[in-house]
Amino acid sequence: MKILVIEDEKKLASYLQKGLSSEGFVVDVAHNGIDGLHLATEGHYELIILDGMLPDLDGLGVLAALRQTMNIPVLMLTARSMVEDRVKGLQAGADDYLTKPFAFSELVARVHALARRAQGQPSAAADSSHLGLADLELDAVKRQAKRAGQDLRLTAKEFSLLWLLLRRKGEVLSRTELAELVWDMHFDSETNVVDVAVRRLRSKMDEPFEQPLLHTVRGMGYVLEQRAVVEQANEQAVGDLPS
Repeated sequence: MKILVIEDEKKLASYLQKGLSSEGFVVDVAHNGIDGLHLATEGHYELIILDGMLPDLDGLGVLAALRQTMNIPVLMLTARSMVEDRVKGLQAGADDYLTKPFAFSELVARVHALARRAQGQPSAAADSSHLGLADLELDAVKRQAKRAGQDLRLTAKEFSLLWLLLRRKGEVLSRTELAELVWDMHFDSETNVVDVAVRRLRSKMDEPFEQPLLHTVRGMGYVLEQRAVVEQANEQAVGDLPS
């Protein structure tokens, strides 16, 4: 998930960016309302965390402008704890409201809840936080990935990579797309970060088990899918040919 944080307190903004990135999210930051509104309208974000008190254009102003053209989920943060302040934010179009100071774990839980609501999938059993293929299972809320009941013990980036591949299982994802969506970086042909991460993920997810699920499509990228034994044998034969 790609998140935009609009927060003028630079220390808090940095804390949120680092914390949410460690949870596997891709996070951009703006420190005032005008820059935040520009990023929100030009970028492709799935959720916005919006401070209520901002320089240039306050949170309610940003929210009002967004709601004219966009229906993106917005979680408002504010130091104002009065009921009428929360009501104003919700009436202006905020999807949720969190007062400062707050527990980071609660913010993460609210982010996941808003993501489920935006997808129209209120049931935790059916939403994108629970994904699977064959004997592979992923629980985004608990930050767990298992295969055949065994915990895979993935790093944050490996978990994000697997989550994306599972969300789009059966689709071939290029290295460029993976680099942009998981690392928020433009892919450089001299950078092997994607290939290294895929190898590490395979060593935990595929190599200890009989049936591989993560496949290389030569010249195109990677795909997560369950293949028949004959297909896998042919794939291995092609892979053994000199390039």
